[in-house]
Amino acid sequence: MAGGLLAGKVVLITGGADGIGRECSLAYAREGARVAIADVRAEKARQTAGELNGAGLAVACDVTDRASVEAAVKSTIGHFGALDAVHNNAGISSPSKPLHETSEEEWDKLQQVNLKSVYWTTRFAFEFLAARRGCILNTASMVGLIGQSNHAAYVGTKGAMISLTKAMALDYASQGVRVNAICPAAVWTPMLREWVREQPDARAMEESLDSMHALGYCPNPDVVADAAVFLLSEKARFLTGCILPVSGGAELGYRR
Repeated sequence: MAGGLLAGKVVLITGGADGIGRECSLAYAREGARVAIADVRAEKARQTAGELNGAGLAVACDVTDRASVEAAVKSTIGHFGALDAVHNNAGISSPSKPLHETSEEEWDKLQQVNLKSVYWTTRFAFEFLAARRGCILNTASMVGLIGQSNHAAYVGTKGAMISLTKAMALDYASQGVRVNAICPAAVWTPMLREWVREQPDARAMEESLDSMHALGYCPNPDVVADAAVFLLSEKARFLTGCILPVSGGAELGYRR
């Protein structure tokens, strides 16, 4: 919409084809942004871009590959002529294991997708963001703040992303580039729903996911998208280095 919170902005989002990324892409477009959806699933990215009423661009992108990320940034600039925000949303969560059971290949893949991708997008997009006094948003996780059992490598990447967000915020403040992170707890993405269906007692798992949030329910990705819109907008113009829980109070101590 012409008068939205992100009117006139250009946003590049990685992993924007599905789940939290899709909801963020739709929300950004509703608030007036033009959105480049960079995703390794090219067809899914095209489907989501097609829902943005002409404001979307699908870009096939493997965030672990330097050349692919550089090409995605160039395609965004070439198509829209500018870049105001990068949302580093692409991520994987497998495997769910203690550290000593995690293979080197699994460790490296998590690091490349969840963390090194932030390096690549920043490396190639920063000059354009600085020119527009833009911003960077990272999708972290509550587990990066409070930990999680049997998920060490994933937790490590999200904790590192949180620390990286703070360091980047300090480095780039003098150039007017804000850097923030959002930390969801559980969110009803297609990936989570599939995982729940695979559990021995799917109903009990649904109830557990609801009860872990103090507000009493596991949310849909739109709650994360609303927070993301705010952090990319001028409403958050004096927020940088912010690690924002979007968790329904899941981390707030003893409740029973």
